[in-house]
Amino acid sequence: MAKDTKISMPSGIGGLVRYFDDYKSKIEFKPGVVIIFVIVVIIIIIILHIYKPGL
Repeated sequence: MAKDTKISMPSGIGGLVRYFDDYKSKIEFKPGVVIIFVIVVIIIIIILHIYKPGL
């Protein structure tokens, strides 16, 4: 019959660090603002490709 030998390893987080708990940015954007900004940039790029095909 096998003996029940349990080895206790030290607990840890496995190298994962949660930086957002320590730092709070002064500049924050709502997700909707970021999506609108990306859409505006895409539209500007499309317009530039239509009027200046060499870009």
